[in-house]
Amino acid sequence: MSLKSLIITKHSILPGFGLTMGFAMLYLGLLVLIPLSTIILNAAGMGWPHFWEIITAPRLVASYKLSFGASLLAAAINAVFGLLVAWVLVRYSFPGKRIIDGLVDLPFALPTAVAGITLTTLYAPNGWIGKYLALFDIKGAYSPLGIVIALTFIGLPFVVRMVQPVLQTLDQEVEEAAASLGASRLQTFTRVIFPELLPALLTGFALAFARALGEYGSVVFISGNMPMRTEITPLLIMTKLEQYDYAGASAIAAVMLIVSFIMLFFINILQWWQSKRHG
Repeated sequence: MSLKSLIITKHSILPGFGLTMGFAMLYLGLLVLIPLSTIILNAAGMGWPHFWEIITAPRLVASYKLSFGASLLAAAINAVFGLLVAWVLVRYSFPGKRIIDGLVDLPFALPTAVAGITLTTLYAPNGWIGKYLALFDIKGAYSPLGIVIALTFIGLPFVVRMVQPVLQTLDQEVEEAAASLGASRLQTFTRVIFPELLPALLTGFALAFARALGEYGSVVFISGNMPMRTEITPLLIMTKLEQYDYAGASAIAAVMLIVSFIMLFFINILQWWQSKRHG
């Protein structure tokens, strides 16, 4: 068989690349690219002075700080405890393991409004958990802490499901070799295991952050929606839409979109660098 026929055979293993690529781009264009570009075009059509006046309003700036700060904090918490949950599910066997494994996906299936009502009931001053927090003068619901709790709840599965497959494929013989060479458990984890988990952990962090940044249903109940204190940016977008201020809603959405792209870009660059570094 000639070299030319080998090359043709290699490229014909999965036929229909042009057709499937066309459908994929059409799908992404209709569902992602066109809607996002519409937001940018609507915001660009209102003029720079009006756009700047909307996005720099004090009430909106306060919501930026709360939305991005709470999302980053929730994603960081999920990165730590999501890794811990994935470790327990992969490395240990115990009664009820499958039930706990299934409960990890509960935020995916549970409607966000139901999650918000449930969390508000639990963390309200007279709730099961909130009444104990009140003893220490800690306010769970209707505070920034409540927002972080809600965002942590909805973002946990992203980290667990990204890290779990990597842990399952790690060869434990490498860990045993490190231990035989005199490495402590901490050294084995930090120098052998963690570098392999870091790209998946960063991906889970980015997904949890992106999910938290756009969350509305579960936060709107537990936050209390107090201006300048517990208002998130998606809530202000909904407020603009209810007032038929589509230009203002597009301006706020454009800011969220641009900042999200920038932050996710740097996270992906860091993930790529870690993957390349550890080969």
